[in-house]
Amino acid sequence: MASAGFAAQVRGRGLLTMISRTLERALFASRWLMAPFYVGLVLGLVVILIKFLQELVHFAEGVLHATESQVILGALSLIDLSLTANLVLLVIFSGYENFISRMDLKDQSVRPEWMGKIDFSGLKLKLIASIVAISAIQLLKSFMDLGAVSDRDIYWMTVVHAVFVLSGVFLALTDWLTDDAHGKEGDSHAPNPEGEDTDEHRAKEQAEKSGTPRA
Repeated sequence: MASAGFAAQVRGRGLLTMISRTLERALFASRWLMAPFYVGLVLGLVVILIKFLQELVHFAEGVLHATESQVILGALSLIDLSLTANLVLLVIFSGYENFISRMDLKDQSVRPEWMGKIDFSGLKLKLIASIVAISAIQLLKSFMDLGAVSDRDIYWMTVVHAVFVLSGVFLALTDWLTDDAHGKEGDSHAPNPEGEDTDEHRAKEQAEKSGTPRA
């Protein structure tokens, strides 16, 4: 009877282990559900390219008769689209490598230096930095053409830009505090150079300072 009960327990544990491993494999494979999102972003990048070419043609057609302000506005529009495309590309590459799989490139020399080095925290900061830059360009375009924009629109654009800037500062400060806390925690658990226990090392330092000989 005892051996039969033990065998039943073993079979039960084996079944639970098999179910657990199957569930873990399914959950791990679910990361590929994110792949269509990045494919969609690639299509969005194509749309941005089409719009960029359209703006470039429109800019080139009227450049000979345009004023200085119009030339600056046209250049800012192209820069705005370029920054947006950079933002989309950053999300595609970093998101894919962080959440799906590392890209296996045959020629590693064509691999950008930042790929594989940006974690989720770094991605957040780069995203908010790109959004702040895009918002700043939109605000600058409005200041360059004040006649076409109302005071109310400029006011709200300034407020939104300030919110983006403060959000970026807050995220950077939060990450800095988190990294600093982790660094201090790692230092507290790190062994001292002499290989002594931390408490023993502190007691030794205190005894040396007070001039009291240690037992």
